Amino acid sequence: MRLTEQQLRLLALCKVKGVAWYLIAREAQRPGGVDRLWNASPLESSADAAKAVEALTPIGGAFEDYAAQAQAEVDKLRHDDARLITVLDDDFPPTLRLIPNAPPFLFVRGAMTDADLRSVAVVGTRKASDTGIARSARMARELVDRGVTVVSGLARGIDTAAHTAALNAGGRTIAVIGTGINRYYPAENRELTDRIATGGCGAVVSQFWPDATGATWTFPRRNVTMSGIAQGTVVIEASSTSGAKMQARLALEHGKKVFLIRSLTEQQEWARTYVAKRGAMLVEDVAAIADALAPPERIHAADSIREQLVMDFA
Repeated sequence: MRLTEQQLRLLALCKVKGVAWYLIAREAQRPGGVDRLWNASPLESSADAAKAVEALTPIGGAFEDYAAQAQAEVDKLRHDDARLITVLDDDFPPTLRLIPNAPPFLFVRGAMTDADLRSVAVVGTRKASDTGIARSARMARELVDRGVTVVSGLARGIDTAAHTAALNAGGRTIAVIGTGINRYYPAENRELTDRIATGGCGAVVSQFWPDATGATWTFPRRNVTMSGIAQGTVVIEASSTSGAKMQARLALEHGKKVFLIRSLTEQQEWARTYVAKRGAMLVEDVAAIADALAPPERIHAADSIREQLVMDFA
């Protein structure tokens, strides 16, 4: 895969130990940010920035060895249909740019379209009940019937039901995975993964190096990105220790919509608290979710304002 000089420099930064990837993404969106970061001169004043300066100062701007490491990672891609999108690129999802902890790059199989900006993440437990599976499938079907793209994490249980139902209903779905793009996880979702990636109905998205395996830290990061790509998150079935609850918290922190179905609030104290005190919405039907979403042009407008503010304060 041919990379631009700036793409390669950005990926090379991701190979420097001690430089936080979220910092890289934030600095890269500022004019001259990638080159400035290589020279250990970030604009940001934060603990992450201080650590980056400490890590990058001894390098003295010499990035060739790190660039070779980054290119070697890209060369590991095993899918001909996989492509790289960095935060520098115009086709990086604008919904994702609007959060402060966006990943610096994505590997994508399939295609994300402008229509996908009107999207909702459908999430819940891997150990879902039969009722939870049915609710997830119904939610996905009714969302795509209203032209909403279903985002989920391709995990067992609620996620698998949501992706499958969206496809079967003729809708679009985006799978944000917690492993590298070369991996199939869980293994039983191999066919579903390829169906999403190659069927012209969505995309599989990874923020990790192509061969990366799943780990305790990768799935929480996946939840950050899933929250960022979608306009909102609907939780179907989740305990107080579930990753789905964590995503609801992240979505609220990102300024996104959080939708909690009535059955969840009846069963979980955390869900009742999120509705009563944290700004989550109790929803009775899918129409209320669809009506709360902004059209794509409003997302583009918000991204343009973000870009202008970045330039004004750079």
